[in-house]
Amino acid sequence: MNRNEIMKTVDVNGVTLHYAVYGEGSPIVLIHGNGEDHSIFRTEIEQLTAAGYKVYAPDSRGHGANRPMPEYHYADMAEDTCAFIAAMGLRKPALYGHSDGGIIGLLLEITHPGTLGMLAVSGTNLSPAGLIPSFIEEFSAANRAHPDPLVTLMLTEPRIRVEELEKIRIPVLVTAGEHDLVLRSETEKIAGAIPGAEMVIVEKEDHGSYVVGSGIMGELLVHFLKKNR
Repeated sequence: MNRNEIMKTVDVNGVTLHYAVYGEGSPIVLIHGNGEDHSIFRTEIEQLTAAGYKVYAPDSRGHGANRPMPEYHYADMAEDTCAFIAAMGLRKPALYGHSDGGIIGLLLEITHPGTLGMLAVSGTNLSPAGLIPSFIEEFSAANRAHPDPLVTLMLTEPRIRVEELEKIRIPVLVTAGEHDLVLRSETEKIAGAIPGAEMVIVEKEDHGSYVVGSGIMGELLVHFLKKNR
């Protein structure tokens, strides 16, 4: 992947999103986590394009090359992603979301069922209560001292009900690290609620160690995509 890539832009829902496109083949959209940008997927992009996939990698609203926002909501980001998929002319693309990106992916398929062909999520929670208590305590204290709208988002959202997950009818892969910020019980709840979902707990890894700069998540993705095509 070219580190000096040229980003493109598209206007959706009143915001401008920067994005990059790589490779040729079946489409997959990659959605990064809170406070990150699409560059965290450098390794996955190389793996996916080598396996014959066309990768669409946007920066979420207020992230990366995009203008910061005064407040954030996952529902808005899900709508942005849905509009992005439409603007790119994609029909039932796969989507992989890490952390907040996984929340966005779940909400997208809940609110716009059938938009995606396949969905993979990692380190994803249904509510703030699904995160380990020490993480909540640390970031709550920090946010009281120095309020950050992105931290506020993590501490107050999402609010996804298990019954909503039961309506998802596409192939879904749910992953987490053995030492994730997301409770093991939360990952099991998500995978158990989605009909036919697969769950992988990656041993000895944390929230992002098997995603950022690692080949593990890319290998899981390629296997999942090829098995369900």
